Amino acid sequence: MADDTPSPGTDRNDGRLAVNLAHFARALRAAGLPVGPGHILRAIEAAEAVGLDHRRDFYWALHAVFVNRRDQELLFDQVFHLFWRNPDLLKRMMALLLPELRTALKTPPPELARRVAEAMTPAASPNAAASAPEPPPDLEIDATLTWSDQERLQRMDFDKMSTAEAAAAKAAMARLTLPLRQVMTRRFRPDAGGPRIDLRATLRRSLRQGGNLIDLARKRRRQQPPPLVILCDISGSMGRYSRMLLHFMHAITNDRQRVQTFLFGTRLTNITRHLRHRDVDLALAQVTAQVPDWSGGTRIGACLHDFNRLWARRVLGQGALLLLITDGLDREGGESLSVEMRRLHRSCRQLIWLNPLLRFDGFEPKSSGIKAILPHVDAFLPVHNLESLAALAQALNRPKRRRDDTMARWLAALPTPTTGGKAR
Repeated sequence: MADDTPSPGTDRNDGRLAVNLAHFARALRAAGLPVGPGHILRAIEAAEAVGLDHRRDFYWALHAVFVNRRDQELLFDQVFHLFWRNPDLLKRMMALLLPELRTALKTPPPELARRVAEAMTPAASPNAAASAPEPPPDLEIDATLTWSDQERLQRMDFDKMSTAEAAAAKAAMARLTLPLRQVMTRRFRPDAGGPRIDLRATLRRSLRQGGNLIDLARKRRRQQPPPLVILCDISGSMGRYSRMLLHFMHAITNDRQRVQTFLFGTRLTNITRHLRHRDVDLALAQVTAQVPDWSGGTRIGACLHDFNRLWARRVLGQGALLLLITDGLDREGGESLSVEMRRLHRSCRQLIWLNPLLRFDGFEPKSSGIKAILPHVDAFLPVHNLESLAALAQALNRPKRRRDDTMARWLAALPTPTTGGKAR
C-alpha cells in the first residue's frame, strides 16, 4: 500500500478487504494481541469510514481498533508494516527466519520482531511435510545434546521470549511452588514430649477422672509458614515482566494459604480475591478489568503510603514476608519514599526487593527511587527469568543473614546511608 494510492487487490468492491482484514487480525492474534471477531467487524467499519486513499489514515484507523494498551503499539506497528508490505521491514523480518550468525550487528532488530516473524510465518501443512524429500543421511547433524531447550528457557529473559516460549514459561510457572521456612508462632499445640506443661489441659483431664492424679499434659509452640505479601509494579517500565509474573503470583496464591497480592502504578489495587480462581485465564481477565493503570506512570511513594495506611496492619501481622517487585524508577522518588520504605521495613519480618534491572552486569543504584529504597531492604535479587524465580525460592528458605558484599558496596556509595532499625 503506497502512501497516497490504494494497494492492488484491496478494493472494497471486490470483497477482498474483509478477507485481508481477517487475515491481518489472525496475524495480530498469533503475535500475542487479544483480538476477537468483534475487532474484525469494527476494523471493516473503520476501513470503510476512512477509505483506502491514504496509508496513514488506514494505519491509524486500524490502530484505534486493535490497540488498547501502550505495550501493544510496537507489536501492532511491526505486524501492520509487514502484512501490508513495507519493503524495509519485510527484509528485516525475513532475515530473522534465516540461520542465525553470531556476528556483531550495528543495529540490532527490535525485541518484538521475533514474535512478529513467527506470527507471519505460515505453519507447514502435514501434506507438505509428507511430500518434502528427506535430506541425505550423511548431511544430518544431530545437535540435540549440545543444548537443552528447557535449560535455555530457564535462562531466557522474559522480555525477549517469543510467543511459544512465553507460553512455555507460563506453563512452567504454573507448576512452581514457593516453600517457605516455618517459623515459631505464639500459639501452642498438644505434644506429649513438649517442653512446657499445659495446666489447662491437665486440669480438664483431672476433672474427667474425678480429681485423681494423672499425668501432666504438655505442649510446644506451633510452627507454620509466615504470611506472604506481594507488591508488584505494573508501570510502563516494568511492562512484560509484570504480566509474566502475574502467572507466578497466581500459582503461589493457589498453592498456599495466607498470600496477599497488590499491584501498583499510579494507584494501589488489591487483586488477591481475583487470583484465587483456579482458572488462570479467568483470574487474569478479572485482574485486567479491575486494574485501571496498566503500563502507566509510577508513583511508588504514594502507593506505599496508601498500603501503609490502609493495609499494613491487616496483612503484615504474624511476621509476614514481603516481596517488592519494582525497578525503582519513580519520578517522585525522594524523602517521602524513604519514609514509607522505612515504615514498611519495620512492619514485616523480612523485605525482599526483586528488580529486573539486576539482569545487567553493570547495574548501579543511580536513580533517586533506587537510592531511597535500597537502604530499607533485607535482600536485593533479580527477577527476569525462570532461573531467578527458582533462586527466589532458595533465598526465602535461607535464614536471615547479613547483606552481601555487593549490596554493602552499593549502600556505602549512597549519600545518606540511613538504614533504620527494626521494631521489636
